[in-house]
Amino acid sequence: MSAANGEPAVVSHSKTVPADMSTDTLDVDEDDDLEVFSKNTSLADASPLLSPMPNSPGSMVNQYRFDQEGEEEEEEEEPGPATNNIFITVDNPESHVTAIETFIMYRVVTRTTSSDFDSSEYEVHRRYQDFLWLKGKLEEAHPTLILHPLPEKFVMKGMVERFNVDFIEARRKALHHFLNKISEHPILSCNQHFKVFLTAQDLTPHKKQGPSFLSRMGETVRSVANSVRGLRSRPEQFTAMQDYIENFSNKMSSLDKVTQRITKEQKEYLDELKQYGPTYTLWEGAEEELAGPLKGVASCVEHCSKETEEQIHHLSEVLMPALHEYVLCADTVKAVLRRRDNIQAEFEAKTEAVASKKGDQEALKEEMDGLEDRMEWSNNALKGDWPRWQKSMRTDLKSALMSTAEQNVKYYEKCLAVWESFLLSQRTEPSKEGEQESVP
Repeated sequence: MSAANGEPAVVSHSKTVPADMSTDTLDVDEDDDLEVFSKNTSLADASPLLSPMPNSPGSMVNQYRFDQEGEEEEEEEEPGPATNNIFITVDNPESHVTAIETFIMYRVVTRTTSSDFDSSEYEVHRRYQDFLWLKGKLEEAHPTLILHPLPEKFVMKGMVERFNVDFIEARRKALHHFLNKISEHPILSCNQHFKVFLTAQDLTPHKKQGPSFLSRMGETVRSVANSVRGLRSRPEQFTAMQDYIENFSNKMSSLDKVTQRITKEQKEYLDELKQYGPTYTLWEGAEEELAGPLKGVASCVEHCSKETEEQIHHLSEVLMPALHEYVLCADTVKAVLRRRDNIQAEFEAKTEAVASKKGDQEALKEEMDGLEDRMEWSNNALKGDWPRWQKSMRTDLKSALMSTAEQNVKYYEKCLAVWESFLLSQRTEPSKEGEQESVP
C-alpha cells in the first residue's frame, strides 16, 4: 500500500474464500460498503485415483446448456434496437496516500459511439466519493427515476480493513455495475453530470456548482414537513407499487440473510472436511489390509473438499451479490416512492393555501402551476421506469438463480461420481485378487 515515497501502490488481488460470512455489520466511513465477496478460487486437479465421471449427454446440466444455446440462437434471429452506445470499465484500483488520508482511486475507461461526446474514448480516475457525487446529482435531476444503488457504507464483520484485496475487488465490481446500469438507462445516460463524470479529468470545479448547504437543508426540511403532513389521496397505481416493493424487500432480505448463513455453514463444513480426509490417510499407515479402501476414502474426501470450495466460491461470487444487490435496490425504489409522495404533498399544500386565500394569490397560483407540472412529470417518469426496472430485476435474478441451479447439479454430480468410482473400485479388486490366487 504504500509508500514512504508517496507514490500510489497498485493493489494486488488474491484468490480466497471469505473467512467470515457473518451477517453482523460494522459502520465505518463513507468509503465502506457491504459487498465483500471472494474471488475465483482455483482448484487443484482431481486425484488420478478417483477421476470423476463426466456428465452424460443426457444429464440435466447438458440438457440445460443445449436449451440455453437454442434460446440464444432464437434471440439472435430477432435483434432488437441498440439502445446502449456507452461502454464503461472500472478497473485498476490504486491506493493513494496523502498527509491527511489514504484512499483508493479507480480507473474509469469509457468507449462510446455517441455523437454527444467529443471523443470515442476517455480515461479518468475516480474515488468512491466521486461516485456518491454522481449519484446525488442524478437523484437531484431525476428524483423519480430508479437509479441502481451504490455499495453500502458498511462492511462485514471480519472485513473491516478497507484496503483488503477482497473488499477492493468487490467494490470495483459494484462500481462497474453501477456505471453500466446508468449507461443502459435511456434517460440517465443522457444526463450532463454523467457525461462530466466520465470525461472530466478534475471534478472539483463541477462539484462546487452544486446547491449550497442551506439550500439542501431547506429541501430536507420541506421533505420532512411533507411526509408528516401526508397525502390526501395517493393514486392507486403508486399504492400498488408501494405494496409490491414492501413485499419484494421482505423476501429479498430474508433470502439474503439465509444465503449468507448457508455460505457460512458451508465454509465450516469445508473446514471439517479438510480435517476429515487426513485422518483416513494417517489410519492407512496402521492398517495394511485396509490401506486400499482407506486411501480411496481419503481421496474421495479430498476431491469433495475441492468441489465444496468451488461451491462456496459460486455462492459468494454469483448468488449472494445478486440477492444483496436487490436488497439495496428495494431500498432505492422505496426512496423514489417517498420522493414522489413528497412532490404530491407539496402540491396539495399549495392547493390548500390557494383555496384558503392565504398569502399572495397570484404568486401561489404560479407556484402551484409549476408544482403541478413537476408532479405530472414525476408521476410519468416513475410509471415509465417501473416496468423497465422490473424487467431488469427479473433478468438479473433469473440469471443468478439458473446459474446457481446449474452449479448445484454439477456439484452433486461430481461428488456422486467420486463415491461411485470408489465403490466400483472396491467391487472389482476382490475378483482380481481371486484371479491371481488361481494362477499355479
